[in-house]
Amino acid sequence: MRICSLLPSSTEIAFALGLGDQVVTVTHECDYPPQARTKRIITNSALAKHDHTSSEIDQLVSTHAGQEHSLYHLNETVLWELNPDMILTQELCTVCAVSYREVQEAARVLEGECRIVSLEPTSLEDILDNIRLVGRLTGREPEAQNLVASLKARIDRVRTLAAEIRPRPRVFCLEWLDPFWVAGHWVPQMVWLAGGEDRLGRWKAPSFRTTWEEVARYRPEVVVMMPCGFDVERTLLELNRMDPPEVWNNLPAVRAGQIFVVNGSAYFNRPGPRIVDGLEILAEILHPEVFGSSLHEGAVHRLEGKWS
Repeated sequence: MRICSLLPSSTEIAFALGLGDQVVTVTHECDYPPQARTKRIITNSALAKHDHTSSEIDQLVSTHAGQEHSLYHLNETVLWELNPDMILTQELCTVCAVSYREVQEAARVLEGECRIVSLEPTSLEDILDNIRLVGRLTGREPEAQNLVASLKARIDRVRTLAAEIRPRPRVFCLEWLDPFWVAGHWVPQMVWLAGGEDRLGRWKAPSFRTTWEEVARYRPEVVVMMPCGFDVERTLLELNRMDPPEVWNNLPAVRAGQIFVVNGSAYFNRPGPRIVDGLEILAEILHPEVFGSSLHEGAVHRLEGKWS
């Protein structure tokens, strides 16, 4: 089977199921596992090779959303040459991957029968179901069941340890910096499982724009910054370009020194197997007295300086 993966998360799923040798092409953002970097690249982005600020990226995204096409371009020549049997893609976000309509149109000219599989998770359960689905469609159902069982056991461990924790801290998960966006979909669920409470985020619903005045009214006790597509280093670079909002120093989280920058790209934004690593990281941030502090190297940075 020849697989074209148009999502970093589906690339991670495919490799986790032992399908790496069948993945023939991936996106320019597929950086995990390291072997994914050896695959032929089939996409490019209007954002590539430019050091855009968060505000500039938001403006580009808004412009493309208004035009009903994504920031990503599919190299149809590569698609025709490799002639995949299966394309893993999504319809959930219209600007964070090649548009589903573009994929459909490009696939029409492929020889043979190409199956387009759209992965649309909005919760941890959906993510596990997607792993099962890819396994079933690729003949790796036993591997998928084993992987899901392992991931579910880790989720259940966090759930059990956090179940009796009271009180739960109020958590604000920031998915974009300028303008400010509240993380949605599976992130509020992760906060709850990890022993926190996220009353700003909306379970199984898209992230949304907010204001710091609204955040100030919420009075978060912990702030976790997880900008979409950014690692810790990239987020810190962006923060150095910005000044904190006027309400910043009055937030309980700031006064308590509970401001964390995490690798959103690796552990929170992508609905793949490493989302469970993100859950464990979040649990350690919120309750180190229960979960310890064996955080993944480079995954978390407690904020200091003008933003702390």
